Amino acid sequence: MTTIEIMNGRPESGGYKVDVSRGGHNGRVSSEWFSRPDDEKYLSLSDLQASVKGRAERSKTRTVESAAIRVEAHRDEPEKLALVLPGAEAPVAPTHWSFGQLAGLVGTPAAYLRQLPAPLAGINLQYGLTNHRAEQVKTMEVASGRTELRAVTGPHYGRIYDHELVSAVQRIAGDGVGDTRWKVPGVLDWSTGIYNPIVDVTKDTTTLYASDRDVFLFLVDDRNPIEAGTLPDGSPDLFFRGFYCWNSEVGAKTLGIASFYLRAVCQNRNLWGVEDFQEITIRHSKYAANRFAHEAAPALANFADSSPQPFIQGIRSARERIVARSAEDRTDFLRERGFSKAETGKIVETVLAEEGRPPESVFDFVQGITAVARSKPQQDARLTMETRAKKLLEQAA
Repeated sequence: MTTIEIMNGRPESGGYKVDVSRGGHNGRVSSEWFSRPDDEKYLSLSDLQASVKGRAERSKTRTVESAAIRVEAHRDEPEKLALVLPGAEAPVAPTHWSFGQLAGLVGTPAAYLRQLPAPLAGINLQYGLTNHRAEQVKTMEVASGRTELRAVTGPHYGRIYDHELVSAVQRIAGDGVGDTRWKVPGVLDWSTGIYNPIVDVTKDTTTLYASDRDVFLFLVDDRNPIEAGTLPDGSPDLFFRGFYCWNSEVGAKTLGIASFYLRAVCQNRNLWGVEDFQEITIRHSKYAANRFAHEAAPALANFADSSPQPFIQGIRSARERIVARSAEDRTDFLRERGFSKAETGKIVETVLAEEGRPPESVFDFVQGITAVARSKPQQDARLTMETRAKKLLEQAA
């Protein structure tokens, strides 16, 4: 690698060299990127906010007795089924998601009901609702040409609206397209190892998503790389900050925020060279809205405004802390921390292959552990090993 000039914290010549053989790999954003159709992709936070806020404004909730819900189906429309809710002015059409929630409430497999003609599915669902022990449920309906039933949850479901999360992000990121330091990420050129933070935001590159059941956002501060030590050839080891967050106002998932440092994002939106991964999640329980206001939103703002110095110092301390001088030291260091004989050998071999020397510092071992973790096909095994590496790094700080 070659050393690049960093002027006022900004990359010159359209990009900067990174070493993605170090740190962890995170495929969460890539999974979202691959699975989203174009109508779930947004080119700015303002467009995303307008969509989810408008949907919320057209929505209404009510709490009803499950046994009082009536199912309507007509023989001349065998693919359509409607629900009549107590107090509703007209029947509502369940979405794919809410139909599954309702079927789950009465213990009927939704996949089975979806295979039946609407009249027969309606009979089965009505029987389940009528004979199910009466309990209250909270429904969420939205008017969009026709009235749809978007969600059926428990009466104490603590709804955090998608637009509330987007608003919290807008307060630190503006439109998310470069008007502040937080933006949709650039892209790594694998052929050169150069990460270019400046790319056009298109349907192919955006990381702002929303569907009828969730919202997901990923933003980075990649025009302000952070130097945290040097690489073996003397060039700077560069990182930038990133975070992603998610929510579902219809009960499909928790609310969560993950923050981290990383070295690059590739075209497929995989995160490379990830360090210091932190995550908080909030279940949509009764007091979820209060937790979001007093815990999640402030955590996001604090990360956006925080100094990278603790992270930089932690990396430097790990580089400087020598824990092994001999082959016996290396084996003892890893085996005492629960690594198997096979894992120990592979970690040492990996560092030797990538660094040209065996591991000596805590940082060397951490990089070796995360490299081995990336090779594990099972996600749980990979995450377990990456967590152990993270603890080593924290202990060295």
